[in-house]
Amino acid sequence: MPNCKQNRSSLNICWPEISEGAIQGVSNGSSSMNHSEHETYRGAWPVLLVFTLVAGITQLLWLNFAPLITLVQKQYGVSELWASTLILVFPLLYVFLSLHSGALIDRRGFRFTVGVGAVVTAAFSVLRIFDFGFWWLLFAQVGIAAAQPYVVNGISKLVSDWFAERQGAIATGVGTMGMFLGMAVGMAWTPSLVAGSSLKTAMLVFAVIASVSAGLFLLVAREAPNASYGSAVNPRSFGDLVRQRDLALVFALAFLGLGFFNGLTTWLEQILAPNGINAEQAGLVGGALIFGGIFGAGLIPALSDSVGRRKPFVIGCIGAALLTVYPLCTGHNYTVLLALGAATGLFFLPAYALLLEMCSELAGPTSAGYATGLLMLMGNGGGVVVIVAMQLVKGDGPSYLPAVWLMLGLLVVAFGLALVVGETFKFKGGPGNLGASCDSP
Repeated sequence: MPNCKQNRSSLNICWPEISEGAIQGVSNGSSSMNHSEHETYRGAWPVLLVFTLVAGITQLLWLNFAPLITLVQKQYGVSELWASTLILVFPLLYVFLSLHSGALIDRRGFRFTVGVGAVVTAAFSVLRIFDFGFWWLLFAQVGIAAAQPYVVNGISKLVSDWFAERQGAIATGVGTMGMFLGMAVGMAWTPSLVAGSSLKTAMLVFAVIASVSAGLFLLVAREAPNASYGSAVNPRSFGDLVRQRDLALVFALAFLGLGFFNGLTTWLEQILAPNGINAEQAGLVGGALIFGGIFGAGLIPALSDSVGRRKPFVIGCIGAALLTVYPLCTGHNYTVLLALGAATGLFFLPAYALLLEMCSELAGPTSAGYATGLLMLMGNGGGVVVIVAMQLVKGDGPSYLPAVWLMLGLLVVAFGLALVVGETFKFKGGPGNLGASCDSP
């Protein structure tokens, strides 16, 4: 195995590699070992890639209606707000199910929980094929939304159990790349697919993709050799986790950051419509944003692993979004908007992977699922609040400029929090270190 030392004076990026697990001795199906103390196990990357596929499908099924709100209004005769519930129901249900899914991942394991979520996702995606009206479509979306946290929340547990700390951020980045790719396909491909066929045909195509991905996951995925789960593991309580200062700040950053992102992607079509940008063009701008995030999620977490720092990259991600979001939401030139969307995704979306890895490093392996559940609860709670707040501050007028100012305000607050959060890279998680200082020289 190559020697990948963490040298903060250079950018010697350690890209993914396969190595043998160096730890022996398992008792009662669990281990107290911190993921910073073991090597990346052989077979880790195939497991991560099949998870990435399933997680990406959940994001595709979430955002495939983002560029179709106007079409849904016309086809089913519902209001803009009701049409948006096809998207809003995902962060809303995440709020209610995130903690349960995280605790189940810690208790029953990554493969079981994500497998159940993948199968339920595929089943409800099939129901969307049968066009019995808007309420049937919403029912199917509710089923997919309920399964989503049981899939997506598995990322931190997977990385904590399978990967060494020096590859933690890039592994998480690969997982989030799949999620971003699913978002991009949902936003960019859906309008053209529907325009070239019909909404029902699009639902059929997505159902086949979801079913195949669920089958592949069940065939390939497995638990790590020394996975930390089972009856011997007692995840920390909600109070223990949120009383840890830096972890609470990470949760707050998730609330603001995912709130901003969910608000932007949900209302992007409406934000750009007064600027002369049609639904298909808005979908492609949203796709450019996500595709930029895909590249960023592969690059920036790798840089973070290489230099052994998380905090400076989170600050940079938020600062970059502060510079690009206003021209993105107010521009009229379609080509420029594509470039701004890609730039926003490239620099902002990798913060998602970094926050997930910081959360895992602070919580430790036995509480990684539950802590991720808390982080996603906060993030999707922020999504619900911001989506509704943007509609309220926009009012009855055609301009979304007041909502754009709201998003900028969220980013300003997030930037301030990022300045005071502690560095987590060398944090050694575990109950004995709860509340320990995470700052490193």
